[in-house]
Amino acid sequence: MAAKEFDVVVIGAGPGGYVAAIRAAQLGLKTAVVEREHMGGICLNWGCIPTKALLRSAEVYHTMHRAKDFGLSAENISFDLDAVVKRSRGVAKQLNGGVGHLLKKNKVTTIMGTATIPAKGKVSVKTDKGTEELVAKNIIVATGARARELPGLEADGDLVWTYKHALVPQKMPKKLLVIGSGAIGIEFASFYNTLGADTTVVEVQDRILPVEDAEIAAFAKKAFTKQGIKIKEKAMVKKLDRGNGKVTAHIEMGGKTTTEEFDTVISAVGIVANTGGIGLEEVGVKIDRSFAVTDEFCRTGVEGIYVIGDATNGPWLAHKASHEGVMVAEHIAGGHPHPVKPETIAGCTYCHPQIASVGLTEEKAKAAGYKITVGRFPFIGNGKAIALGEPEGMVKTVFDEKTGELLGAHMVGAEVTEMIQGYVIGQKLETTEADLMETVFPHPTLSEMMHESVLDAWDRAIHI
Repeated sequence: MAAKEFDVVVIGAGPGGYVAAIRAAQLGLKTAVVEREHMGGICLNWGCIPTKALLRSAEVYHTMHRAKDFGLSAENISFDLDAVVKRSRGVAKQLNGGVGHLLKKNKVTTIMGTATIPAKGKVSVKTDKGTEELVAKNIIVATGARARELPGLEADGDLVWTYKHALVPQKMPKKLLVIGSGAIGIEFASFYNTLGADTTVVEVQDRILPVEDAEIAAFAKKAFTKQGIKIKEKAMVKKLDRGNGKVTAHIEMGGKTTTEEFDTVISAVGIVANTGGIGLEEVGVKIDRSFAVTDEFCRTGVEGIYVIGDATNGPWLAHKASHEGVMVAEHIAGGHPHPVKPETIAGCTYCHPQIASVGLTEEKAKAAGYKITVGRFPFIGNGKAIALGEPEGMVKTVFDEKTGELLGAHMVGAEVTEMIQGYVIGQKLETTEADLMETVFPHPTLSEMMHESVLDAWDRAIHI
C-alpha cells in the first residue's frame, strides 16, 4: 500500500498535538494526527480537566459544611464517591468528544494507533488493522509525559496510586500519604483531605510547592495545616512495605527514619517524557533525562522534526503545549511567530486555597540581580473577598524598582487562578507600575487587590 502524503503529521492528540493539528489545517497544510489512546490526551482525560471536576465537588462539599456562616442550613451533608467520580468522568468524556469534532471540522485526518519515526520525513503507524505508512515533510512530536515512578514506590493501583488511580478511586482513603508537593500532589491532598481522609504530605525539598514564591508557599502551608493536612518537609519516603490492606512507609526526616501506617499512598514525584520507542534518538534527536532537547521554536536540530509540550523543556503545562503547537504550525507555514517564553507562562494550582503565579519569584528576581520593590495586599482588606466568605489570601507583586517593569506576580486565595491572567496580559504588553496604577479596576471585585498590591509596592496602597 502506497504511503499517504501530508504536509504535517502530528504524533499525539493532547493539548499540544490536537491544537497544532487544527492550526496547521487552518493555515492550509494537509495534516494528520496520530493518537494511540484518547483524543485530548492526558490533560483532558486523566489530568487537568477531571481533577478540576473532582476539586469542584470538594469545594461545594466544603462550602455546604459552612452553610451556617452564610445564614443557611444544611443537614446530614454527605458525599457519594462513585457519583463524584462519575461526574468527573462525564466532564472528561464530553470534552473528549469535542476534540474529535474539532479535528473533523478542520479536516484533519485522524489515525488511532502507535506511531514511530523509522526515518526523517516518515511515520509508521501500527493500527488495529495493520500498519499505515505516512510521509510528511514536517513531523510534530507531542507525545506528552507519564508519572515518574521511584524504585520501591511503584504504583499497584490498590495500595499505591498514581494520579490515574486517584482519579477513579475504588475506595475512599482513610489514612492517606501523598509523596510530592507539586501541583498534582497538593491538589489530590486537598481533595481527599476535604472529603475526610487523614492526609500527610511528604516533600523532599525544604518547602512544599517548591516552584512557587516562598512567602506564598508558606501562606498555603499554614492554610493546609489548619485544614488538618500534616506536612513533612525535607523528608523522604525510603521504602514502602505493602501488607494486607495497609502500607508501612519508612520516612526519613532530619537524619532519623520513622515508620507510619497508611491504607493508601499517592505518588506524585514528577514526570518522565514519552520519548522512548518512537525512534527519535535513532534519527538524531538529542534526549536529556527523557526530554527532547529543542530550541525556542521547538526545533530538534533534525530538519522537519519538532517536539512540543511535556515531551520537551518545561514548564510542563497544558497551556504552554497548546501555545507551542500554534507557534510550530505557524512556523511551518512560513510565518514569523514569537517564541514561547517560559517566564511568561502562568502556573495554577486548584487546591483550597488556590495558588497562581507568573514570572519571577522574589528570590529569583534578587538572584538575577534586580533591585526590586515588592507589593502585597491581603484578602481581608477586600470587600468582595469578605462577602464571599473567603478572607484568607494574598496578592504579591514584584517589580524592577528602576524601570517599574512587572517581574512577577504571585497569589494565594479564592479564584486567583482566574485573576492571574490580568498580570499575564500586563507582562505581555510590557506594562509598568504606572500603567497598572492608572488602570481603573471594577468594584466590588477580587481583582481590586491586584491594583492595591501594585500601589503597595510604591507605598501608595489605600485599603491597608
